Amino acid sequence: MSLAIPRRRVAVAGNPNTGKTTLFNRLTGSRARVGNYPGITVDRHFGLLRLPRAGEIELMDVPGTYSLAARSAEEELAIQAIAGLHPLEKPDAIVVVVDATQLARNLYFVLQVLELGIPTVIALNMVDELGKSGQEVDVAALEREIGVPVRPVVALRGEGLDALRASIDAVLANGTAGRPGWCWRPTAPALVADLTALEDAVPESWHHGDQARRRALALWSLLSIDEHDELRGVPAGLRVAVRARRAAAEATGRSIEEEVIQGRYAWIDARVRSFLHETRSRIVSLTDRLDRVLLHPALGFAIFLVAMGLVFQALFTGADPFIGWIERAIAALGRAVEGVLPAGSFRDLLVHGLIEGVGAVLVFLPQILLLFFFLGVMEDTGYMSRVAVLMDRIMKMIGLHGRAFVPMLSGYACAVPAIMATRTMERKRDRLLTMMVVPLMTCSARLPVYGLLIAALYPPHAQAPFAQGLLLVAIYLFTTVLALLCAAVLGRTVLRGPRIPLIVEMPPYRMPHWPSVLRMMGQKSMCFVRQAGTIILVCSVGMWVLLSFPRHSALATEYEARRAEVRAELAAGESSDLTARLAALDGEEESARLRGSYAGRFGRLLEPVLAPLGFDWQIGIGLIGAFAAREVFVSTMAVVYGLGPDVDEQSDALRDRIRLQRRPDGQRVFTPLVCFSLMVFFALACQCMSTLATVKRETATWRWPALLFAYMTALAWGASFLVYQGGRLLGFE
Repeated sequence: MSLAIPRRRVAVAGNPNTGKTTLFNRLTGSRARVGNYPGITVDRHFGLLRLPRAGEIELMDVPGTYSLAARSAEEELAIQAIAGLHPLEKPDAIVVVVDATQLARNLYFVLQVLELGIPTVIALNMVDELGKSGQEVDVAALEREIGVPVRPVVALRGEGLDALRASIDAVLANGTAGRPGWCWRPTAPALVADLTALEDAVPESWHHGDQARRRALALWSLLSIDEHDELRGVPAGLRVAVRARRAAAEATGRSIEEEVIQGRYAWIDARVRSFLHETRSRIVSLTDRLDRVLLHPALGFAIFLVAMGLVFQALFTGADPFIGWIERAIAALGRAVEGVLPAGSFRDLLVHGLIEGVGAVLVFLPQILLLFFFLGVMEDTGYMSRVAVLMDRIMKMIGLHGRAFVPMLSGYACAVPAIMATRTMERKRDRLLTMMVVPLMTCSARLPVYGLLIAALYPPHAQAPFAQGLLLVAIYLFTTVLALLCAAVLGRTVLRGPRIPLIVEMPPYRMPHWPSVLRMMGQKSMCFVRQAGTIILVCSVGMWVLLSFPRHSALATEYEARRAEVRAELAAGESSDLTARLAALDGEEESARLRGSYAGRFGRLLEPVLAPLGFDWQIGIGLIGAFAAREVFVSTMAVVYGLGPDVDEQSDALRDRIRLQRRPDGQRVFTPLVCFSLMVFFALACQCMSTLATVKRETATWRWPALLFAYMTALAWGASFLVYQGGRLLGFE
């Protein structure tokens, strides 16, 4: 029996915005798949490529990075994937994608890869853009200088791919090709001494006896390990040795980073003119002209607000028809199942637990698809880099990263895709901080609740024509300001850490590669459905159990007898409003069942905690139901007050019932002060299982969802307490 030969693996690496993923998609076609890096939720993409001699090989798309020096866990993935450090295997070859329009800057990354001694091929991308700017690369001269094959390509149009495939095949067939080793040499005596001292601390499992690789990893350690790094898997002895060398260097006023950067760039600057030539006088490019406008401190910010306003509106209006179709399809499926199965707990579980639970996941898909479509277009065109630079000037004042603005803005539509959009941020601390404040933005799921309470406060015929709109605007402003304040506090306490300057490549503007954008949309959406969806489904079933059990057969018997009486009255000609009276009985029965359910009991248990906010146990049931989805509060309150579950926030019956509802002592339940308190609670509480499940998915731990739920609940309770009790002290009702 013959053993299967494992496929050879080639890593595709490069700086961000070099067209790396576009080239990867061109090479792999439709045979790409998505997985996670071991122990972390960052996606990694694999694809298959068939070559004449090497056969079928596996390509791996490595996260884009400007340098192999790593301070965060995400940046560490690049060195793990390229160098083959645990838990990833060493690749058989590396394709480094280089932006020809930023050649000198990209060569800095190339030098680091070559130091590792792994066979390398350079894919020189965007040579067409370079030609438009009046420059050209002497490919033969560049190959002589760096000692590896260089193949010009235009990934967006698929040009030059045959030559690139042939070079990859040749390098894999010849184990010594594409391995020139170190192009530059450290010459500063102190730096040489640092590297020599650290070489013995580099574990043998990292270098396998290769002296050049061992020295390269010693240099990587010296640049990457410090008091604030987030690196995993670094031996304690190496960490102690590096920190000691860095401390000694700082004590003498040395900057190790500057010594290394100057050494590498001195090598590049001394040779760049031998292979990069001017073909004509440089002209002001379209990119330069656009940047003068789009990066302008005032005009650029205004244009960005208009652009994001259009995106924001599209997440509402563009997704709304599709959301409606999904909701109707789920409802139709539920009705079909109800028509086939006999009444009972199993049918209720299937319809109201599983099917509606799936619907709670699928209803987010249109917004997720649209959000990632717009993000993909902005990233592919090069505009996202400009947005990050533009917003970094403002966001840094409150401790947020420039890229945090887009997720926070999209949080007005839905926190779920907004949290997923934090993947565009490189640093773990910045992503976590943004995730912790995005749910404070007023999402669309809160609008039905606000609509109900505002309508109860100010009926359409009330003499306050602008009160409804002004109150809604005030809620949006309140939550936005509070989100920024929370970001400032969390960034200086729980998520305290040094602020990393924004480093971003400014690629030329270009047309997006539509297949890559669409493929990314599908991959991100399916990841959400598969992973976050399972958690949401379990939570939805749990909520159904709380609202549906225990069953009371005596209650059912009582109401069936009352229905029989109504039907008998109709038969005797004593009543003509059978439908209305039976509907009223159905509502009363559902309300009575809810009072006796586990959720009802829990609501009574919570009443002492909610009473200082002005809420009774019935409102408590509504808050429990709202954990499935905030808008469920409306239908839950309709059931509590005996109107049936199909009532929405536009129902005059529900508004009137809320407006007129009384406590046992005759006082109104929903006074203006209670309504304000309840709106504040909904504005700040994290009552959304989908949001918590998505944070769990993105962080791969329950620690951060638990913190998010705890601090937002405490904030909501405290703010509602101040509103209600403060209002009472001032004499309001």
